[in-house]
Amino acid sequence: YSSLNKLKTCEYLKKEVTLEIKSLNFYLFISICIQFMTVLTIEGFLLMSPKQIKIKENSKLYIKWNDGTESEIGLKYLRDECPCASCKGETVLMKTYRPAKKAVHPDMYKVAGIKQVGGYAIQINWKDGHNTGIYTWPNLKQLAEDEESGTSQNYDKLI
Repeated sequence: YSSLNKLKTCEYLKKEVTLEIKSLNFYLFISICIQFMTVLTIEGFLLMSPKQIKIKENSKLYIKWNDGTESEIGLKYLRDECPCASCKGETVLMKTYRPAKKAVHPDMYKVAGIKQVGGYAIQINWKDGHNTGIYTWPNLKQLAEDEESGTSQNYDKLI
């Protein structure tokens, strides 16, 4: 698919969603919207990907993107903003789980390894054994921008 074909596909789905609103029940409509959002999200993943990822100075994750831009994220910030359910919580069947604050461990901010997850993310294995966070490409871009501006991710509303 070229970018133009992807754009046409998104426009087609947008029209389909608009046309079907009147005849579908609420749940089916939500399903179509979720599928549409997934296509848009996949668009973002396909257009943005790293050319190089490495640990820099034992304190930063360095990413060189395919568009020529570069990002650096402090390992402490990256770990503190881990998106996994055991770090940030989750909502299941309308019940929200919030994890207890973790005690700081000396190896908590040290990276043991990084592996790519599909073509859309990385999973970091921290030296304290934690390895359940999946960092997508857009999430990494956002974390780099947020760290630079001094912003934390907002996980208050999980529902």
